[in-house]
Amino acid sequence: MAGNDRTTSEIRREIESERTALASSVDSLRNEIGEATNISAKLRTKLPAVAGGALAAGFVLGGGIGASVRFFFRKGREGETKARAGRFRLVDRG
Repeated sequence: MAGNDRTTSEIRREIESERTALASSVDSLRNEIGEATNISAKLRTKLPAVAGGALAAGFVLGGGIGASVRFFFRKGREGETKARAGRFRLVDRG
């Protein structure tokens, strides 16, 4: 085999150079991961859009659309209550 004629010092130098290359690769990977997972910096640049999205999501999840529609449409149907019996009532809408 061609690889068996290396000396011990050559093998140690190769191991040391591989170790150095691996250490620099790990350091660069750590920096890239740190930049990719820096959520606060990403949110800071898009804060108005994120806040608007959170507001809209909260409104929808809180039943805001249905509640608003019921409120506005009910106002148009209300009239003067003439009589009431339990949950039933007679309303004059004319």
